[in-house]
Amino acid sequence: MADYERLDAWIDAHFDDEVRFLQALVRVPTDTPPGNNAPHAERTAELLQGFGFEAEKHAVPAAEVQACGLESITNLIVRRRYGTGPTIALNAHGDVVPPGEGWSHDPYGGEIDGGQLYGRAAAVSKCDFATFTFATRAIEALKVPLKGSVELHFTYDEEFGGELGPGWLLQQGLTKPDLLIAAGFSYQVVTGHNGCLQLEVTVHGKMGHAAVPETAVDALQAATLILNALYHQNTLYKQVTSQVRGITHPYLNVGLIQGGTNTNVVPGKVVLKLDRRMIPEENPDEVEATLRRVIGEAVAGSRGVTVDVKRILLARALKPLEGNRPLVDALCRHASSVFGEAIQASGTPLYTDARLYCERGIPAVLYGAGPRTVLESNAKRADEHIALEDLRRATKVVARTLLDLLS
Repeated sequence: MADYERLDAWIDAHFDDEVRFLQALVRVPTDTPPGNNAPHAERTAELLQGFGFEAEKHAVPAAEVQACGLESITNLIVRRRYGTGPTIALNAHGDVVPPGEGWSHDPYGGEIDGGQLYGRAAAVSKCDFATFTFATRAIEALKVPLKGSVELHFTYDEEFGGELGPGWLLQQGLTKPDLLIAAGFSYQVVTGHNGCLQLEVTVHGKMGHAAVPETAVDALQAATLILNALYHQNTLYKQVTSQVRGITHPYLNVGLIQGGTNTNVVPGKVVLKLDRRMIPEENPDEVEATLRRVIGEAVAGSRGVTVDVKRILLARALKPLEGNRPLVDALCRHASSVFGEAIQASGTPLYTDARLYCERGIPAVLYGAGPRTVLESNAKRADEHIALEDLRRATKVVARTLLDLLS
């Protein structure tokens, strides 16, 4: 307990520095799209150097980045070696969706109001750049013997699936940790999450003048048949229940519809983009095959209509791996102690790039700074924010956990 108290005291004494570090990170935009994220990595590396942390800069080749519709990605690895023992990676992502409208605070101001720090990515997940950096600094400040290593992985491709973030670092053989703590929220230790399948459905008809519609084939009318069939699937999904605490049932969302040229023209092409959330128990190949069948059957009787279906993203579910127990036990124990309430392992309906570590056999859990729900943080909405006390306490939880695993 004496060491835990010393860790807590160091974090309290340096908390103003931690807040300033987070403010500096929020003030460098990382809107994705367009995805010009290398400048943020450069700024992060500069700030880390001020703590004596040397960040390796791993730039993803421009052709690979541009092929994914982004502009620049430089992923960072900081390696802190203490001795023989496990390597624990701490991963957070810096890329975020654009701020959008409706903000009452500057989305890149890092302003503090009422104990909250406001800004895009303040909660997801630049806050955990701060949590993980200062937890690592805290265990080193104790100057006690440690066995093993800590690696900070700060990456920039979570919004587009993570393949050019953690996926690229792992594929290039630049890292292979024994355990992973990925960015998360303070009131749950996430051991499993949903998968995500995204499809682009292009419905082809024949454009024509609205005055003579019989000369055309209405792609929008055919697309409506597909939409009705897809939305009917949601009624069926509610009959499927996950056994993972915190996850309910599968869900499908059509998030983007594009088509037509003018109000007096029968639309000849309509594009739908859909997002299908998969519970951990589902087989992604079967899910995709079923959706393709449903789409095809919906327009089977539509004369002159053809449909192309293209996969945009497949993010597999995060499933607990054997070997994650030391992480889960330590994080739950210390989170419950520091926050003064029972904090348990559970699942989340989100999907994250932490799955990419598990796919390579690296046990992973999600834990970091943030409220009980994504909704409370306003992540991906106006006035995203992080409660400073959540940041402070989550840093203590992670520091205590690192000390346990490396002692």
